Amino acid sequence: MNKLNWFLLTGFYSGLLPKAPGTWGSIVGVIIAYLVIIYMPNPNMTIMLLAALFSIIGFKLVNEYEANGGIHDDKRIVIDEIAGVLITIGVLGDLKHDTFIKLILAFISFRLFDIWKPSIIGKIDQKAKGGLGVMGDDILAGIFGGIFAGILYMGYLKLKTMI
Repeated sequence: MNKLNWFLLTGFYSGLLPKAPGTWGSIVGVIIAYLVIIYMPNPNMTIMLLAALFSIIGFKLVNEYEANGGIHDDKRIVIDEIAGVLITIGVLGDLKHDTFIKLILAFISFRLFDIWKPSIIGKIDQKAKGGLGVMGDDILAGIFGGIFAGILYMGYLKLKTMI
C-alpha cells in the first residue's frame, strides 16, 4: 500500500493514535466540516459532496487494502468515520447558525450510532465484507446520527426559548 493511500485510510494518520482511533477520525471529520463552514459559501452541499468523496475513496481503498492481505475493518482505518460524521453534519441543515452546538450534537450522535450499531447498522457491520462492510455501517450511522442530532437540536431550541 502506498503512503498516500495509507494517509487517506488512516484519516491523515489520526487512526494511528494509540487510544480511540474512531473518535480521533471523527474529530478530524468535524474539523474538516468546521473549515468548510467558515470558508465555503454553501457549506451543506460541500460537506455532503466531501462525504460522498470520502465514501467512494474509502470503499475503493479498503477493498484494495483487504485484497492485499489487510485486516478486515482494521481499527487504524478511520476514513469511514470521517465520511460518517460528515454525513451527520450535512443532514443538520443550516450550519451557519449555532455552528458549535450543531457540530457537538453531530459528533455525539454519530459516535453513539457508530459504537452502538443498532438494527441494520450492526447487520452491515457484521455481515458485509470489504469496503461495503467498513464504509456501509458508518454511512448509515451518519444518516441516523444526523436525524438524531436534528431531534436533539430541536430540543435545544425549545429549551432555549423556555429560558
